[in-house]
Amino acid sequence: GLGLAVPINTTTRRIISALLKDGRVRRAYLGVVSTPFRLNASAVIRTGQRGGLRVVEVLAGSPADRAGLRAGDVILTAGSRPVSNAESLQKLLFADAIGQPLPVRVLRDGREVDIVAVPEEMAGNG
Repeated sequence: GLGLAVPINTTTRRIISALLKDGRVRRAYLGVVSTPFRLNASAVIRTGQRGGLRVVEVLAGSPADRAGLRAGDVILTAGSRPVSNAESLQKLLFADAIGQPLPVRVLRDGREVDIVAVPEEMAGNG
């Protein structure tokens, strides 16, 4: 037999809980294609963050599209948590996020803008 050890962290606990409860892991999505982005010095001073997640594309009709996210926006926070890469955003998008308002702060044209997105269940979950 083969035994594997998996570190138990918050994400792992959420996955195990979802599997035990529903037999599957339900995921939420916003509908953005993004890449990590380093902020310039003045933006670092203004925002207190070194980087964010630059929106490359917003999928038409997606929760991000309906919320007003635009290509070129830099996501700074989601749910009041700093976002510096796709993983930090994905950690927020479990089943409990589906249908719940998610405050998102973006840097747009040098200004911080607050929007609210409502994540939907990712198609093909299950």
